Amino acid sequence: MSTRRYNFNHRHSELIRLAKEDIPEVVSRALREDLGGHINIDNDITANLLPKYVIACAQILTHEKGIFCGKDWIQAIFNTLNQTVNINWYIKDGEKMIPGQLLFEIEGPARILVICERTILNFIQTLSGVSTKVHYYVSLLNNTNTKLLDTRKTIPGLRTALKYAVICGGGNNHRIGLSEAFLIKENHIITIGSIHKSIKMALSIFPNYPIEIEVESIQELIQAIHAGADIIMLDNFSFDEINQAIKINNGRVALEVSGNINDLEVTKIAQIGIDYISIGDLTKNIRSIDMSMRLILK
Repeated sequence: MSTRRYNFNHRHSELIRLAKEDIPEVVSRALREDLGGHINIDNDITANLLPKYVIACAQILTHEKGIFCGKDWIQAIFNTLNQTVNINWYIKDGEKMIPGQLLFEIEGPARILVICERTILNFIQTLSGVSTKVHYYVSLLNNTNTKLLDTRKTIPGLRTALKYAVICGGGNNHRIGLSEAFLIKENHIITIGSIHKSIKMALSIFPNYPIEIEVESIQELIQAIHAGADIIMLDNFSFDEINQAIKINNGRVALEVSGNINDLEVTKIAQIGIDYISIGDLTKNIRSIDMSMRLILK
């Protein structure tokens, strides 16, 4: 089997670095959406009803069980607004939540807390929703050697945030972006002419990068194995075809399954010995976690 494999530990570290770099811009954009295109707290006309001197404590609670994610985005909100508040955390990213749990408290000007309420909840509800779904899928892979991967099917502008949430849920990241590895798909093959030519060209351009190729039939699988692919993605294969592909491959190339895979199929596929299962639904169809914020005046 090829040594050009995905290094998940390196990718994990790189993703966290990129996510932290992206946080100020992502948070700034979110605040501008609410504040009329400019980060000016006076642009919240309803918050202007509140006296500036009133201090309050905001309690953020979850009403559902799940996996928490989003701590650094919350701190960045107040850094971006240049506001000093005290945050007491009772949970960490990646930890389990139970209904009614107090996640954290923020003490500061009531006006600022009200202005930030929706931005705070949008981030932690969305990211925790991803982490919670990923955790569920990972639990279905217990006692197997199959790794769960995300995809690039993410909300535009939130790529690193959502992929960080995948890590918090116990999953692994596929390519962060297009510059990280080859993923030769149907349209690449059509343009270049064949699977063999595509892989040969990839090896000549960047010989040290993993070469993954997407195949849509057993015949294409055999071509990809003989052409020297490192990873082969079985796109929308039936269960019987996946089983057949594993036998034909016989451990020569890492195999990944992708395409409309639901929770009922994950365990079944993993148990027959597939290396990776990638699911776009993890970061594309997001159901946010029910959370709320309540003020207590000081």
